[in-house]
Amino acid sequence: MPIPTKLKMRGALLLTALTTLAACEGGIDFDLRHLADGFTTTQAVTERVSAERPEPDTRGIISYPAYQVALARRGDTVTKLAARIGLPVEELARFNGLPVDAPLRKDELVALPRRVSEPPSGPIAPGKDSIDITTLAGDAIDRADSNAGTVRATTTQPSGQTGEEPTRHQVERGETAYSIARAYNVSVRSLADWNGLGSSLTVREGQYLLIPVAAPQQPEPPATSVPGQGTATPTPPSASTALPSETTTPGQGTNVPVSPDLGAAATAASAAAMMLPVEGRITRAFKRGTTDGIDISASAGTAVKAAAAGTVAAITRDTEQVPILVIRHPNNVLTVYANITDISVKKGDRVTRGQKVAEVREGDPAFLHFQVREGTLSVDPATYLN
Repeated sequence: MPIPTKLKMRGALLLTALTTLAACEGGIDFDLRHLADGFTTTQAVTERVSAERPEPDTRGIISYPAYQVALARRGDTVTKLAARIGLPVEELARFNGLPVDAPLRKDELVALPRRVSEPPSGPIAPGKDSIDITTLAGDAIDRADSNAGTVRATTTQPSGQTGEEPTRHQVERGETAYSIARAYNVSVRSLADWNGLGSSLTVREGQYLLIPVAAPQQPEPPATSVPGQGTATPTPPSASTALPSETTTPGQGTNVPVSPDLGAAATAASAAAMMLPVEGRITRAFKRGTTDGIDISASAGTAVKAAAAGTVAAITRDTEQVPILVIRHPNNVLTVYANITDISVKKGDRVTRGQKVAEVREGDPAFLHFQVREGTLSVDPATYLN
């Protein structure tokens, strides 16, 4: 059966439109699984504004407390980049799922399998509006001393850059730049700019991407009046005269119960709102400025539980790459968990009291270091524990 001329014309026009779009810098979103939901402009309104990507050092390396990434230069291959940053090419290529001679785009982001030497200013430090893990965890909790069961503190070099540490996402099969951007509520253009994806926006399975962090909040623009609005509403007649005051007295024989002092009860309850994150013997007592918390003896692998309901405020690592977890609770109270492993939550997660968040790290002896902070001031956890 011959194809009608009108249908041929529509097909030709569609092909022309797709070809034109393919030539555009933004590429085409072939992820059309949500087409049935109808077209919407909601995404354009709700996508957060992303900050600029931090500047790399002279080698092209951006250092964060938990990991490092490198930016390729024009003409780079995996072999050239590995030689410049001082890593075995096979290790770098295997970690990123690339051949050793694979060409790299300018500014393409490559994840490092392990840390190389830090820039002179050290890794990017949290900004003034972020949680300073150095302060919260007791002047940069470094690592647990396996003999004494103590937590040692180290000093850190001042950082030349500050900012929030972005989430590092590993691409899974079937994901596209568009689906990843939607999942994290960022624009695909900022995702491409941060990771050097180029105009094709191509991602590959196993590739590591940095999710752009939100830009600092800008002041709200002044409100503008809409035609027909802004005129004062007249007072209705029914509200021009106040209602007469009315005094009522309870009838005879009516027993009026005395109201309980709920404020006092709430204060008493809030003073004992936390549970021990692990069951065990306290092997090191609280001393402000020295321990800033307590050490609790527990077997390696013991579940570490949230002492109270809250939100995961920060996850970082010390210089030995041992994780540190910070949970924010109401009234600017924070709990800090150190000498842990296998963290099962991520930054921004809501956690409930008693929810498992990590496990105790192996050691001799094994223990959990636990702190409670009121703002940046360390307090004795005993005042909060049941």
